[in-house]
Amino acid sequence: MKLVIGCDHAGFSLKAKVLEHLNELSKKANIEITDVGTYTKDRCDYPVIADTLCKKIQSKECDIGILICGTGVGMSIAANKHKGIRAACCSDTYSAKLTRMHNDANVLCFGERVVGQGLAFELVDNFIFTAFEGGKHAERVKMITNFEN
Repeated sequence: MKLVIGCDHAGFSLKAKVLEHLNELSKKANIEITDVGTYTKDRCDYPVIADTLCKKIQSKECDIGILICGTGVGMSIAANKHKGIRAACCSDTYSAKLTRMHNDANVLCFGERVVGQGLAFELVDNFIFTAFEGGKHAERVKMITNFEN
């Protein structure tokens, strides 16, 4: 699995912790991680980070992504403007799991100001280790994809 992660300044500290967690996971699971920034706590614009991350998924360079900002909302809005991106802002593990299982979401968004480190790790684990169920859900995802066209 090729995973891309990004954040703005408001998600910088939590992204660092999530990266540590992902690096530990990558020792046990086949996960390749790409970090698209930001790399400092200096103010930056979250739509730029979301755009960079989404282009890596659109080009199939990466399979799934994680975006972190203050709340996760801004990143999810920006990400969902990209064709083929299904980004979900989650702050509970059930939603993180079901958005993969039922919506085939390819980007998880959450916020450092609303999600603690332990919960962030659980969101990430549920998101990356849950498979899309397909079936009736595939038909619904196809309906959503048709909106883009």
